[in-house]
Amino acid sequence: MADYFAHETAVIDEGCSIGAGTSIWHFSHIMPDCEIGEKCNIGQNVVILPGVKLGSNVKVQNNVSLYTGVTCEDDVFLGPSMVFTNVINPRSAVIRKNEYMETTVGKGATIGANATIVCGHNIGEYAFIGAGTVVIKEIAPYALVVGNPSKQIGWMSEYGNKLIFNESGEATCEESKEKYKLENGRVSKIS
Repeated sequence: MADYFAHETAVIDEGCSIGAGTSIWHFSHIMPDCEIGEKCNIGQNVVILPGVKLGSNVKVQNNVSLYTGVTCEDDVFLGPSMVFTNVINPRSAVIRKNEYMETTVGKGATIGANATIVCGHNIGEYAFIGAGTVVIKEIAPYALVVGNPSKQIGWMSEYGNKLIFNESGEATCEESKEKYKLENGRVSKIS
């Protein structure tokens, strides 16, 4: 007996790995050779293609397709109808499976509804991609980006709150009270 939940309309192919406590909802398709960690939530009408890797506690909202080459580390949130690509110049009549590009979404990152992540551009840990954003370059850890094409407009805490840095380059998350340092264009949490 499986130690995960799958709705009766979900299709789960042989040869995939699904962690304990994961839930897979209506009309989703989990294909062979993908890895899904523990305590993930896979919304309805989601497709996960071969080779995709999801860490633990990943939340995949409705209508998301995760294509070969995508890796999401622990605690990633993928908003409704957001899109990953895996080929930079797709054509229906040209087979480019040998040109799939990889995309890694770092631990704790959030990708908002209807955002598009163009393949080959990694998303840093705890980055926050606003709804409808089109990502066409690497996104730094803790970065807050919006727009088409994506533009960084600030920094986010691990709790998803905008960070306001003082003249010393330090900020405190309003919710968690954790402290952060901005140095040389990079943010890190102060232990």
